[in-house]
Amino acid sequence: MAVPDILNGRLRLPVIGAPMFIISNPDLVLAQCKAGIVGAFPALGARPIAQLDEWLARITEELDAWNRQNPDRPAAPFAVNQIVHKTNIRLEQDLELCAKYRVPIVITSLGARAEIFARIHDFGALVFHDVVNDGFARKARERGADGLIAVAAGAGGHAGALSPFALLREIRAWYAGPLVLSGAIGHGASIFAAQAAGADLAYVGSAFIATAEANAALAYKQMIVAARADDIVYTDFFTGVRGNYLKPSIVAAGLDPETLERSDPSKMSFASGGAKAWRDIWGCGQGIGAVHDIATVAAFVDRLADEYGVARDALFAAASVYK
Repeated sequence: MAVPDILNGRLRLPVIGAPMFIISNPDLVLAQCKAGIVGAFPALGARPIAQLDEWLARITEELDAWNRQNPDRPAAPFAVNQIVHKTNIRLEQDLELCAKYRVPIVITSLGARAEIFARIHDFGALVFHDVVNDGFARKARERGADGLIAVAAGAGGHAGALSPFALLREIRAWYAGPLVLSGAIGHGASIFAAQAAGADLAYVGSAFIATAEANAALAYKQMIVAARADDIVYTDFFTGVRGNYLKPSIVAAGLDPETLERSDPSKMSFASGGAKAWRDIWGCGQGIGAVHDIATVAAFVDRLADEYGVARDALFAAASVYK
């Protein structure tokens, strides 16, 4: 397995909590890191820029304090997601703040730029880059990414369209470095399956929306608990980039999920009748069928760990039959 040194001995489960716009805030990130998984948030979720400074100060200070008080159970590192798309006018300033606080991991999305990766490496961080196909994966590695996040079909938000089995095999044919799988992972058995299929870590996002610490409306959390994979709509209508959204939230915004048109890929936001993507049109992946209640992050990670252990033991027992 190709797990970076910074994660060795720091993870209870091989999981990165996916950064979710609006949803991922310091409360969620801190709870995830203390529970033993990588917590992450999008830099653009902190608005205005001064708030990003406040968030990074709080996260670094609280995790340092936790580690001093719990030397036998250190927190997992945290990560900040940076959108590298040309529409992100905050990128330079946000990177300066990441450098100020020595952010350990930066997750980059919507553009693989060598000069940005170099800037991140200058302050000692690892770069993990989102990719939806093998071609993008190769470009990211050529331009200096330290790890890849394979965003497969079923992932929440801006998702890919390829089967995780197809995407992982194509990337693993030439790449032996850190590889994270994203796409419909909301159960401990799915985490173990991601590793069995060739990933080093699993990327879990949508299931964390239905936790006490997540910055989501109660109605959003309840919708996730009630919804299943059939309630997810895959469309580029809202942001110009294909993504997965909760069908009931689309209906609540006065739109027909069955008649959404193709959108302009040059734009990164959408409003219709006052409804906006992410704020009113709620992103979500297909793995929410495994979510049955609203719990704390600690309780949810406990559940994932139990499920992971059961799946691991069952697979090893089954494998012994075929020796």
